Amino acid sequence: QVQLVESGGGLVQAGGSLRLSCACSGGTFSVYHMGWFRRAPGKERELVAAITWTDGKPYYVDSVKGRFTISRDNDKNTVYLQMNSLKPEDTAVYFCKSDDYRIPFGQGTQVTVSS
Repeated sequence: QVQLVESGGGLVQAGGSLRLSCACSGGTFSVYHMGWFRRAPGKERELVAAITWTDGKPYYVDSVKGRFTISRDNDKNTVYLQMNSLKPEDTAVYFCKSDDYRIPFGQGTQVTVSS
């Protein structure tokens, strides 16, 4: 059974940084496209960033471009999200997900940005 476990969230002031990690166990991580999603209070879950398994090409939603960086370490079966210049509107629960529909979202990690 493949599992995704997120970590690294916390409380930070606006302008601060956090690095999220998502560890994958039980599957062939290196062949998954991976993505980071977030769900802010009262809003739908949205894709924030993604990275391919073939060439590591990243994708970012416009609201995080230039501030967030997604990366992966296939040797460690882990995908990261470096978040800089955080804003209060980045407050959300962050989840990672693979492109394999059979693998469920992880439990998420809370990110709270205070103004």
